[in-house]
Amino acid sequence: MKTEKEKMITGEYYLAGDPVLVKERRKAKNLLHRLNVTEYRLTKKAKEILKELIPNTGKSLYIEPPFHCDYGYNIICGDNVYFNVNCVVLDCAPVKIGSNVFFAPNVQIYTATHPLDAELRKTLENALPISIGDDCWIGGNAVICPGVSIGNGCVIGAGSVVTKDIPDNSLAVGNPAKVIKKLNQ
Repeated sequence: MKTEKEKMITGEYYLAGDPVLVKERRKAKNLLHRLNVTEYRLTKKAKEILKELIPNTGKSLYIEPPFHCDYGYNIICGDNVYFNVNCVVLDCAPVKIGSNVFFAPNVQIYTATHPLDAELRKTLENALPISIGDDCWIGGNAVICPGVSIGNGCVIGAGSVVTKDIPDNSLAVGNPAKVIKKLNQ
């Protein structure tokens, strides 16, 4: 039988109030408090906090506080990833971020989702993974919805809501985000 954590990571319905998950979210919140309040600047201590919070990263993860996430361990980053202020990553499922990816202020990345059935929604939730390729720029206040893949070399315009996959080398804007131009062609 799968644990609630295993169900969460694999996209099945799970109980968010499971004691293991509650404990892991609390650990992340304590680390985030230290990062966002105590350290606030990217000091040596802040880098140590980030390593503990988000252990699956390449070289040069840079985060401008405040930053928020659910667990941290489901965020997998390549090299040279930058989060500007007020970014939120609800990482109940894996969030895979390539190398050379830049997030403008207030970007929201949501793997968490909920059943449409009201009765199920009272107790269960689920999450779908998100993938962002190499060499992407995600504009300010963009929202990336559960289950979305963004290809390599993409630009997502400010304020866009990405509800569907975006192919490589695309400029996508709007709500819902639509490809309006192919890049590097």
